[in-house]
Amino acid sequence: MPKAKDSDSATKTEPAFEDALAQLEELVRDMESDQMPLEDLIKNYEQGTQLYRVCEKRLDEARGRIEIIRKKRNDEHVLEPFADDGASAEKSGEEPDSDASQENGELF
Repeated sequence: MPKAKDSDSATKTEPAFEDALAQLEELVRDMESDQMPLEDLIKNYEQGTQLYRVCEKRLDEARGRIEIIRKKRNDEHVLEPFADDGASAEKSGEEPDSDASQENGELF
């Protein structure tokens, strides 16, 4: 019998972002109801912390995969890693929202 790949087992143990977020939101609603015993609140808090970490991990993975396609002046397309702090614009010496960028057909 063939063994399952490690990535398959990791995928099965951690829910998708949307599932983890839905579970986390449900836990929060339940905890806010004021009808839960203290011990259950603590268990739900622990589970919520784990779900939060899954969501955070999935978002970090998504950020790492986002790339901005920027058209250079010589019409060569290059891929740059996503930088939400404007670091890629600083490297090129351009302002992220400059009118010159829009005139050259650049998106950002």
